[in-house]
Amino acid sequence: MMSSLKHVNPTVKGIKESAHSVLQSLAAHVTQEIAQVLAVCLHPELLGNKTLPLDVRLRAQRLLEVCEGGSVGSYTDSSGIPHIRQSIADFIIRRDVGVPSYANNVFISAGSQKGLMVILKLLASGEGDTQTGVLTPMPCPHTLPTLLDDAGMTLVPYQLMEDQGWAVDLSELHRALKCGRGHCNPRAIYISNPGNPTGHVQDWKSIEEVIRFAAAERLLLMVDEVYQDSVYGQGKEFLSYKRVLFEMGKEYSETVELVSFHSLSSACMGECGLRAGYMELVNMDPEVMYFVDTMLCTDISTPVTGQLALDLMVKPPKPGDHSYDTYTQEILLIRATLSQNAQRAHEFLNDLPGMSSQPAMGGIYLYSRLHLPSDIIQKAKIVEVEADVLYCQMLLEEEGVFLGAGCQNGETTGNHYLRLCILVPTDTLEKVLAQLASFHLRLIDKHPPTDR
Repeated sequence: MMSSLKHVNPTVKGIKESAHSVLQSLAAHVTQEIAQVLAVCLHPELLGNKTLPLDVRLRAQRLLEVCEGGSVGSYTDSSGIPHIRQSIADFIIRRDVGVPSYANNVFISAGSQKGLMVILKLLASGEGDTQTGVLTPMPCPHTLPTLLDDAGMTLVPYQLMEDQGWAVDLSELHRALKCGRGHCNPRAIYISNPGNPTGHVQDWKSIEEVIRFAAAERLLLMVDEVYQDSVYGQGKEFLSYKRVLFEMGKEYSETVELVSFHSLSSACMGECGLRAGYMELVNMDPEVMYFVDTMLCTDISTPVTGQLALDLMVKPPKPGDHSYDTYTQEILLIRATLSQNAQRAHEFLNDLPGMSSQPAMGGIYLYSRLHLPSDIIQKAKIVEVEADVLYCQMLLEEEGVFLGAGCQNGETTGNHYLRLCILVPTDTLEKVLAQLASFHLRLIDKHPPTDR
């Protein structure tokens, strides 16, 4: 928890405010409007080019007006352009059915991971048994263990329930917390919803359980909600932690500290290279929030083009706009493709001997269990790599297919897994699956599959 300034990392509190503080994705057509608007912002003379849609030119003109000097080459406030922070707050209000959101609680950063690192550094303190710990799901995003290590924090693993579609289990949270308190000081819990890399989508009851757990144990809730626009499981919908929190009454809505992260890396936008994301802080001490802003000053400001793209993400074309029909059709196409790819890959991999996969409900990955031949496991030990890494290396060398190995996602059960990205055109997925099957069946023909 960071309920008061005394709980903030002393090193961070010593930072002085600077004087300067004052695409790779399926969404090729959706990003066309972003590209058009940003092109006009980068070259304002295009404002007079009538071959561009009127709504694109008007949007670019408005965004240029909120940039210092009318130029994307100017610095912005360290926490982001006020107009765009307000756009994000308005988006959150619409998403959460009227739950209040305020621009001053929204902080724009150079990607959601930069925002997460700021929070981690604020929270970090102690050494050895007093070092700050973070309850972390297993499996987790592959960059998270490194971020925790860089921040000088202890990773406290809690296992997601594979046989329940990678659900969060309350008893497992209590077990992990008790274990963690034996060797560190757990002060936060990290949640990914929709799950990265599992594709699990939490329901209302599950989110409530986690919130009550965090409240009872006085843990800061850090929630990665980057894939909120890509929920496709039958009967599933995205529910933000903030919305559920505010439906639980003042006992929780006014006390539980929550940080929610979102970014341009979302499945439908996929503008990862523009490096922009945001975090919303809920129930955070104003003195702590001051140091969030101060920490963001170390980057001077998030790239302006990324900030403008955030505005486009949270404020898409409206009915009647020239771009509305194209935008809507492409968003529906992306979600349909993700859903079809997830179902296709799930069925295909479960039909392969030595593989099993839980269905994905959202996100961009399928996370599959891999039952490896015993001699592959032994060979991996000899060359001193994880067995699933060796499998992926062999697959890459023989078929030119690059998949993620489960050990990169913090796997701790001793099992082996593959991470397959499904945010690709359908024909590309079919080629990948065919090559994967060809390699895998050759391996199985030589060696029957076994567990470790």
